[in-house]
Amino acid sequence: MIELDGSYGEGGGSIVRQALALSTLTRKPFRVTDIRRGRCKSGLKAQHLHCVKALQELCGAKVKGVNLGSHEIIYIPEKIKAKTLNIDVGTAGSITLLMQSLLLPCIFANRVITIRIKGGTDTRWSMPIDYFKEVLLPQLNRFAEIDCRLEKRGYYPMGGGKVTLKIKPKVSVGDFSEFKEFLGRIHDKHFVIKLVKQGQLIQIKGVSHAAKILEKADVADRQARAAKMELNKLNAPIKIRKEYADVLCAGSGITLWAVFSLQDDEIDLNNPIRIGADALGERGKPAEKVGTEAGKRLIEEISSGAPVDKHLADNLIPILALVGGRMKVSEISDHTRTNIYVVEKFLDVKFKIDEEDKIIRANINDN
Repeated sequence: MIELDGSYGEGGGSIVRQALALSTLTRKPFRVTDIRRGRCKSGLKAQHLHCVKALQELCGAKVKGVNLGSHEIIYIPEKIKAKTLNIDVGTAGSITLLMQSLLLPCIFANRVITIRIKGGTDTRWSMPIDYFKEVLLPQLNRFAEIDCRLEKRGYYPMGGGKVTLKIKPKVSVGDFSEFKEFLGRIHDKHFVIKLVKQGQLIQIKGVSHAAKILEKADVADRQARAAKMELNKLNAPIKIRKEYADVLCAGSGITLWAVFSLQDDEIDLNNPIRIGADALGERGKPAEKVGTEAGKRLIEEISSGAPVDKHLADNLIPILALVGGRMKVSEISDHTRTNIYVVEKFLDVKFKIDEEDKIIRANINDN
């Protein structure tokens, strides 16, 4: 059984989420202790309980110690069986944080899986659903056909957002006994990640959204205008869609992403280069400040010269470990280092970090 220290590195919930994903994929059981020990409210949060519950439905896993506030859990996965999952995270619990546990095993499953989730789509401390769709998923489409439909937004505190994903794997794991054969197949298909050059900026896109109750105040429009004013200095085409949503409570936000090309202004769908940034509205925070904040964050990411932003980096660590390769990132965050710690426990891989150039390499021992 794999042993994990839940207080390692930044000591957050990502250790549990990544361990659940990798354990379900590899069918290696694990125990994690001292969960979120350094946080003001330590132990398992409600979102982690929903992750485990969803994975139990997916693969019939056996668990011990999975209670609110628990500092230790044991997770023993079984073979993936479910084809459809219906999950209610509750109030504004983050849908995208839940997907950090579900997405990896589902994109390498041996069946088409449909996931319907209710919860928060745009919440603090998690990637917005538009970032998930437009920045993260394009990197994963090389392994699976992933259709992600945003049916309803959900803001803090009431949530009520609805997202449906249909995942059709292109390369699958039949059983844990076939796992090494699976790794050989994905290496043979040249799925190795090579994200080291940013290339030429082709266009900037975005979604500025707000609750319908804020439409008279032009909140989404003002966010978009402020972001565009900030981004105009980049001399690239900018298209930001405005959206007013019928939601349970007031809220707003904006997600931006920059699209790059390595040659001849053509976008490589097999090796996409997209950098994202976002900002959330808050009571008393002017819409102009929200848009400007998102614009500045995107410019900062682009100015790094890296093809992988700091949030995409930690989400790509498990994929990089599976297929090998390297990526240049804008920042090597504590989340990234923590995910490396977890991944090396489950997979026969060693990461090498070039601190000066911010390049992360995954050396797969079987290669």
